[in-house]
Amino acid sequence: MGKAVTIVLATLLLGIVLVAAMAASLVGMVGRLFTGFVPGANASAQASSDIPADYLTLYQQAAATCPGLPWAVLAAIGKIESDHGRAPDLVSDAGALGPMQFIADTWAQYGQGGSVWKPADAIPAAARYLCASGARDGKDIRGAIFAYNHADWYVDKVLTQAAAYTAAPSSMPGSNAGSESQSAAIAIAFARAQIGTPYVWGGDGPTEGGFDCSGLTKAAYAAAGITIPRVAQDQFRAGPQVPYGAPLLPGDLVFYGTATNIHHVGIYTGNGLMIDAPHPGALTRETRFRWPGDDYFGASRPGK
Repeated sequence: MGKAVTIVLATLLLGIVLVAAMAASLVGMVGRLFTGFVPGANASAQASSDIPADYLTLYQQAAATCPGLPWAVLAAIGKIESDHGRAPDLVSDAGALGPMQFIADTWAQYGQGGSVWKPADAIPAAARYLCASGARDGKDIRGAIFAYNHADWYVDKVLTQAAAYTAAPSSMPGSNAGSESQSAAIAIAFARAQIGTPYVWGGDGPTEGGFDCSGLTKAAYAAAGITIPRVAQDQFRAGPQVPYGAPLLPGDLVFYGTATNIHHVGIYTGNGLMIDAPHPGALTRETRFRWPGDDYFGASRPGK
């Protein structure tokens, strides 16, 4: 009788352990759904080869705590500040410390009692700093990066690196694998990081206060290593042009006007949307690329 009771108890205990393990697994799955964190997701080949695995996980986990903060922006800052902790000296001339290069006052505000030297403490602190500086909900990514280091060249460098860390779409119907899709992904990542930037006629970037429509598309493809002309008319002529009515791919440039008067351009992002710098008094945005009464003329595919 005692032996039977022992067997029953052991079976019950084993069942409890299995249920607990399943519950823990379910909690982990739900956590990933609600935080948006999936280890290694959306990382380009460059990111996977350049960023140590533990740092990559920390960047993605920390960014997931701030809706709208791209993990690649956080990782790009880590790259520029300390080469992901591999720099020979983690103390700057200005007294910034650790892998994310915090000065004492900023660390006191965002460090939450952790160690400035430990990536597991420093990376989440950097995410909190960026989030509080405008990155939440993607409202002002540029402003958040500028708050981290007050220099326009630094902002541009971070965005370019972040674009290179962002994976290209893996299964776009009709797309070609390789440099074309990667270039499109980088251009889109750059353009998306400009959302909220003011429209400035003739603007080529932050040093001029913002972008106009063709300044944005030129800068986006420059981040991907592809040079296109400066103005919309010439960008359309440079092509290669997408046959009218053919399916568009993310990264295609979409043009409005007539053959001799192309007056607007945006970068197609998929699902009927584009990113563009629309007009004076407006901000760079993501919006529908077709609307009632528009004068859509055609599209091109830079880098084809």
